[in-house]
Amino acid sequence: MPSLLERLTDLAAIDAVAGHERPLVRHLRDALASVCDEVTVDAVGNLYAVRRGARDGPTVLIAAHTDEIGLLLKAIEPDGFLRFETIGGVIPATLPARLVRVRGHLGVVGVKAGHYQAQADRGSAPAVRDMYVDVGAASAASVAAMGIEVGDPLAFVSEVRAFGHDAPLVVGKAIDDRLGCAILAQLLEDGPPPAGTLVAAFTSQEEVGLKGAGVAGTRWQPDLALALDTMPSGDTPDMHRTRDLDVAIGAGPVVQVAAGAGGRGFLVHQGVRRYLRRLAESQGVALQEAVFAGGNNDAAAIAWSGRGVPAASLCLARRYSHSPVEVADLRDAEAALALLRAVVATMEALPSFGFLDED
Repeated sequence: MPSLLERLTDLAAIDAVAGHERPLVRHLRDALASVCDEVTVDAVGNLYAVRRGARDGPTVLIAAHTDEIGLLLKAIEPDGFLRFETIGGVIPATLPARLVRVRGHLGVVGVKAGHYQAQADRGSAPAVRDMYVDVGAASAASVAAMGIEVGDPLAFVSEVRAFGHDAPLVVGKAIDDRLGCAILAQLLEDGPPPAGTLVAAFTSQEEVGLKGAGVAGTRWQPDLALALDTMPSGDTPDMHRTRDLDVAIGAGPVVQVAAGAGGRGFLVHQGVRRYLRRLAESQGVALQEAVFAGGNNDAAAIAWSGRGVPAASLCLARRYSHSPVEVADLRDAEAALALLRAVVATMEALPSFGFLDED
């Protein structure tokens, strides 16, 4: 079995900007077909990898999204430069002088020569509408000859690499959420649950509105759903642990108690929260809890799908979120995997998660 680092590196190398997840979904389908009882892909790009136990039991769905943030080609200049829009939560200031890839071709987001930038320009990025990509083509006809056309996705070029003196860290693009996908693939290779049905849902278009997750929740109506994702970390000099976000890399996976401004994104099911706390304690897994006002993930869409689903998000903290140089700690990934293995191993005794249940 590949290590988590090997699997993450392989998955992150496959470009899958939201709406263009096919290469990654195809790769996962082929990789998981031999270890699962069923692998299917629905009309909107969700991949469902299913492992069934020897006895009847509950259905547990664990989701990880396949899409990444990136760019979308919107126009081609007569002289061969490309204009684009952002897809997902791209930070415009991270774009100038950034390498990208489109249709297998290397490109670079242009930046005005420093010698000709006014002093005021040096402290800010241009508007996205004023940016462009250079793919080394001298005309629109040359761009067409490269097979590049309007509507093509442009992904960041920033391969995952290991680094760190005090911890096993990784850096690169699409760690959100290829790290979750890697953990989920690893979990599937462990074997089936003792009873019930384990559904690994590799969801589409999370970065642009949690779109695939609602379809997945409606289709499976699980007894428990967990969204395995990443989230920002509050442990860098530009963040404040109490005023901003009390989460650190290397301190264990995170259960989001609330997500979105004012809790509009997601408020965790309290029964699932208590269940994860108890399970983490029994496994010796450190568990962080956080109120994250700045975003949301698939747990929200699944929780409110169909007849409603008891759900929570199990997140891995990452630094420099929504940039091509996201940083995560592999110890958090290993801890999340250990916790999920415990979920699967004890599925036969899964609580009912009734809204008024005390335990």
